[in-house]
Amino acid sequence: MTDDQHAVAPPPWVGRGRERAQPPTLLALRDLVAAGSRVNHVVSRRAGLSETELVTLEHLSREQIGPAEVARRLEVSTAAATGIVDRLVARGHVERRPHELDRRRTELHITDSGRAEIIGHLMPMFGALDRHDATFTEEEKAVVQRYLRGATAAFERVLDD
Repeated sequence: MTDDQHAVAPPPWVGRGRERAQPPTLLALRDLVAAGSRVNHVVSRRAGLSETELVTLEHLSREQIGPAEVARRLEVSTAAATGIVDRLVARGHVERRPHELDRRRTELHITDSGRAEIIGHLMPMFGALDRHDATFTEEEKAVVQRYLRGATAAFERVLDD
């Protein structure tokens, strides 16, 4: 444990049997995180992908990265990342392309079928989230965004250790 972890007194709801004494916002956040992890499991099963393959497609839907970056983000060996990428390429969900500036490097690009695989399974959730988001005022959205950004920063404290 780091000194920083010892310096902060735990909240009163951390004790055994006190989990449900958390503020409603933290209970809702826990429920969201639990549902999110179940979504990845169910979608990967329905799509016939491993969870790591699905997470790789999610990363590639946001940006082009190389196989070494896939390994880093998934916290797997480069050999394991190569196997994941090989399976996605074989299914036609990912293409390897030379890096624009450094031809010695390879970038991974999600294909239309890879994008369709993700979106097809997640569209009901995306639609529901969009409709839910539209029920908030801009001021309410700013508060929700501030809360979620702070929660993300709290999660990342565990990742930084």
